[in-house]
Amino acid sequence: MPTRDSNLDALAIKVPQVTLLFWIIKILATTLGETGGDAVTMSWLGETTPEAKAGGYLIGTAIFGVIFIAAVLVQIIAKKFHPFLNWRTTVATTTVGTTLADYCDRSLGIGYTGGSAILLSCVIGSLLIWCWSTGSISIETVSTPQVEIFYWVTIMFSQTLGTALGDWVADTNEMGYTGAAAVFGGLLLLTALLYYFTSISRVILFWAAFILTRPLGAVVGDFLDKPLAQGGLALSRYTASLTLLVVIVALILIFPQKPASKAH
Repeated sequence: MPTRDSNLDALAIKVPQVTLLFWIIKILATTLGETGGDAVTMSWLGETTPEAKAGGYLIGTAIFGVIFIAAVLVQIIAKKFHPFLNWRTTVATTTVGTTLADYCDRSLGIGYTGGSAILLSCVIGSLLIWCWSTGSISIETVSTPQVEIFYWVTIMFSQTLGTALGDWVADTNEMGYTGAAAVFGGLLLLTALLYYFTSISRVILFWAAFILTRPLGAVVGDFLDKPLAQGGLALSRYTASLTLLVVIVALILIFPQKPASKAH
């Protein structure tokens, strides 16, 4: 009789193998999510200008929410791993995460601390329900529609949490974008050291690193496009987003990726 593991092996795993390239593209994708989300809500809808349109963050969230749902559906329908489909969906989670976090923190007035606490609860809750329903939260099991939904919902919550957490550390604690980037970069380095020199669960460390890459990308994105007076480089959000997109596409084309396996 075939075992549960053998049945899983027979199915196509539709997420990339976790390598250094994976983490590089992930950080670039989260940075793109920040600049891209801000380009729509802050530049196009003018949320941070005197001409702000009412509900700009909500409108931006609705736009990117539709894109996110469509991307997830296409990803689920696909029969095997496609790098461009996977990273397109990942970018969709980062953009909707950016605008949703801004809507909760600013439009609803929850604030960075409250928003981060609520979103952290959502991430943990999603992982617990996923584990309870399927018996594992490892990416090597992302090969069925049910698990894919858990995977992408968890990622969407983690991307939203990352935006709120990045803003909280950079703004509320007055560390600035470079200081916040150093904090999250240091935590990622610590996670890597724990991976190589301890026996802590690899699955837990993966999700810890995955979550930490989002606030790192958020503060780097803010550093690129925020005004000089706020500690940023004042680059065009459209130019920064296009540049990041080109780099991501180039990396995907130049360095072929394989689907995740038990070897990761």
